[in-house]
Amino acid sequence: MVETARYLKDVEADVIRPLSQTEAKSAVALLKDAARQEPAIAELLSGDDPLKPFLIAALTLSPYLRDSAAVSPQLIAAALSDPLETVLEELIATARDCWKPRDGQTPSETEVMASLRKAKRSLSFVVALADLGRIFSARDTTLYLSRFADAAVAAAIDHLLLGGHESGKVVLKDVERPSERSGLIVIGMGKLGGHELNYSSDIDIVVFFDPESGILVDPVDGTEIYGRMMRRLVRILQERTADGYVFRTDLRLRPDPGSTPLAVPVEAGLLYYESRGQNWERAAFIKARAMAGDIAAGEDFLRQLVPFVFRKYLDYAAISDIHSIKRQIHVHKGHGAIAVKGHDVKLGRGGIREIEFFAQTQQLIAGGRMPPLRTRQTEVALKALAEANWITQDIADEMTQAYWFLRDVEHRIQMVHDEQTHNLPDTEAELKRIAFMLGFADTASFSARLERTLRSVERRYARLFEQETKLSGVEGNLVFTGEQDDPGTLKTLASLGFERPADMARVIRTWHYGRYRATQSVEARERLTEMMPKLLKAFGESSRADEAMLRFDSFLSGLPAGIQLFSLIGNNPALLSLIVRVMSSAPRLADIIASRPHVFDGMLDPALMAELPTRDYMSERLRSFLTVARHYEEVLDRLRIFAAEQRFLIGIRLLTGAIDGAEAGRAFTDLADLLIEQTLTAVEREIEAAHGRYPGGRVALMGMGKLGSFELTAASDVDLILLYDYDDEASESDGEKPLDATRYYTRLTQRLIAALSAPTAEGVLFEVDMRLRPSGNKGPVATRIRAFRKYQQEEAWTWEHMALTRARMVAGDEDLGDETCAVIAEVLDRPADVAKIAADVREMRDLIEKEKPPRDIWDLKLIPGGLIDIEFIAQHLRLVAPARGLAIDTHGLTTREALQALGAELMTDDDLQTVLEGLSLFTELSQIIRLCIDGPFVPKEAPAGLVERVCRAGDCPDIRTLEGEVKRLSKAVRAVFRKTVSA
Repeated sequence: MVETARYLKDVEADVIRPLSQTEAKSAVALLKDAARQEPAIAELLSGDDPLKPFLIAALTLSPYLRDSAAVSPQLIAAALSDPLETVLEELIATARDCWKPRDGQTPSETEVMASLRKAKRSLSFVVALADLGRIFSARDTTLYLSRFADAAVAAAIDHLLLGGHESGKVVLKDVERPSERSGLIVIGMGKLGGHELNYSSDIDIVVFFDPESGILVDPVDGTEIYGRMMRRLVRILQERTADGYVFRTDLRLRPDPGSTPLAVPVEAGLLYYESRGQNWERAAFIKARAMAGDIAAGEDFLRQLVPFVFRKYLDYAAISDIHSIKRQIHVHKGHGAIAVKGHDVKLGRGGIREIEFFAQTQQLIAGGRMPPLRTRQTEVALKALAEANWITQDIADEMTQAYWFLRDVEHRIQMVHDEQTHNLPDTEAELKRIAFMLGFADTASFSARLERTLRSVERRYARLFEQETKLSGVEGNLVFTGEQDDPGTLKTLASLGFERPADMARVIRTWHYGRYRATQSVEARERLTEMMPKLLKAFGESSRADEAMLRFDSFLSGLPAGIQLFSLIGNNPALLSLIVRVMSSAPRLADIIASRPHVFDGMLDPALMAELPTRDYMSERLRSFLTVARHYEEVLDRLRIFAAEQRFLIGIRLLTGAIDGAEAGRAFTDLADLLIEQTLTAVEREIEAAHGRYPGGRVALMGMGKLGSFELTAASDVDLILLYDYDDEASESDGEKPLDATRYYTRLTQRLIAALSAPTAEGVLFEVDMRLRPSGNKGPVATRIRAFRKYQQEEAWTWEHMALTRARMVAGDEDLGDETCAVIAEVLDRPADVAKIAADVREMRDLIEKEKPPRDIWDLKLIPGGLIDIEFIAQHLRLVAPARGLAIDTHGLTTREALQALGAELMTDDDLQTVLEGLSLFTELSQIIRLCIDGPFVPKEAPAGLVERVCRAGDCPDIRTLEGEVKRLSKAVRAVFRKTVSA
């Protein structure tokens, strides 16, 4: 393997210097104690061999080496005489063969663990001394560490397979070579795969198995058997015992680690990478190597993954993929000077990761067409890129030199305490330790060399990613690979405004693993990763960012596909802002788009905010939308779809302030009119198909309450009265199943109610309230016009006449509608007993207040001086106007319009303005609250975005000021109510 043997005695005396004379004296004392046990050490101390001051210096610089030597002096003795390669090869062979039976006795798991730990400790000690003495380069160090890891993992796998054979779980094909043809594949990933392990590295492995390899007694049990083996493998390698540990072992680079077993069936693995493999996994598999278990099967598995890792054609998606990897596995370049103290030489600016990614990125871009670039080792990859003229030779040399220097620094950092860390010390004293370990005379010369190297790497890397600023804009880690939280990413999420960064990271990993339909395609995940910095920044800036993010997650979970949305959001900041506003302010809207993602399509219309939702605007779209509907149920379903989308879009306009509460009320009502009209038409066709037409039959629908006054909210039900008429001579309808008039129109009404209010997969059009019909719930659901006239003229109570003041025809036969309006005008225009009306109105208001008291000040409808008081004022004025000699028709007017028409004559200007001011504020707040949440508005529990929105609607700086304004106005309105509704 090597041409010239290398010995520790070849070290130069001044290659490193002791940390201090005090430390040196301590090291000498330790060596003298060791010399009593090891003659070779005593001989060394007695002479002037250059090895002596080197060994003293090494023990002062590395507490880990000093402690190891104190516990096991033989480690020093073993390194003194034999060639280093011979010692290390023997240790590797010892590790590889520790599983083998001796004298017919299979070693126990405890014995295997002890053998591996002792060999690892010895190898680490010898390698560290050779590295510090510059007898080994960083290349040698990484190679021997990686080869030992191969031997340790392979030995543990053979031990486990042999144990499985002896227990009857598997039947090996060759007990002397357990792994051969076993179908159990162990893939080394990352630095292990590239033979580039650092001194205190974890090892990343991925395990697959072939259920049909022939060694499983029952292939169905493979997942359980091998899963149990892998748990034991981790224990064998990483559990700390009195002898230490071998390697911390990570199995989380397997496909979708949150939902897959520790050992994954080969076919499941291939299917995953083909359909759901992620960007970072492509980069990770550049270095992947079959290193234990069934090597032949492992190499075949990796050959099948080549098309996944190296795409044949360089297209937009591939380039996008490369950029998205950058966002997932790298720390974004910060601003300001590179600081040596505390710098992360792996992940920091100009660090090892940037060199690796510099090479891997270009390997991914060109490796599909240039097989020589498909190499695992970073240095070899840089050389291949230069030979392919992808980069210049100067750049390859510069990056290679920087890579190995930084690897040297990394090793020294880890040799101090055998810790998996990449951060330089942040104190001068500890930084001097690292500088001396590297052979520098002081920290200043080391810092100068390090800064020069880091800047060189950063410069080359930045040129590779000239679009970096555009791609990000977020400083810090955004790593969502594997299953464990990246500490830097949690810090970044917290700095962005998230209160539970670990929960948010877990949610985002769900997206990246393609567990939702919207993120299952490679292209969708590429776009999602590209927009992740913008997305997180936007959500982070919203109030209660965590809640908003979880609502967005719910939305994503229901999307049938995501690529279009992600592409649009990535290129449309306004759309992203709109989504964030919905998720942070309006849980009700967020729930709607989560359960019915199709409503979101309307947000993609660039004219959304430019065009107001007028009746004509919606009518045209509804007509077009219904064109393809052929059958009754299809018509109703399309009406429900249209209703959900248009309500949502009206709500979006209200939420963003494009329209105010009054305009929203008009828009919601216009939409209701159109939907009710189309539903009535569809129901009439169905009734006529089954029962025929009723001779002379006419139907009209009268809207009452907020429907009648154009003041519906996003959550309103609709108050309807169905009126009909027919020829007196007719006794039944003319269809195959004739019905008499009462049953005919009753069935039509019942069918209409069902069509409007029955819950289906597409939702509900409206909850329907018909209690305002003559005789209320006790009367028939449909009323003939003559009965309606007689009832209103002779039997109706004052409150029913109050309701008539807001009545309006919304659909049906125009002539019958006109006739109904004439009846209403006749009833309302009769001079009435003013005192009685006032008493009845007061009594009605008192009854409501007693039976339905307001929950709190935010119950804007029911509070004293709230919306009911204002509506009652308008209704009272309309009923008493004829007695005051006024002929004012309020048919088809909103409450505001009615108040302005009546109040100008029947109220003082101050009182009218007070009521109108209260109506404006309460309407605006009610519309927004009903739009954004279901149930009561409790500021302490409401989304912060909603609280901000209602404060903005009330033109108040905070919720306490707004509450004070509501109390002031409601008190003033109640005073006007008492004054106006008096005898």
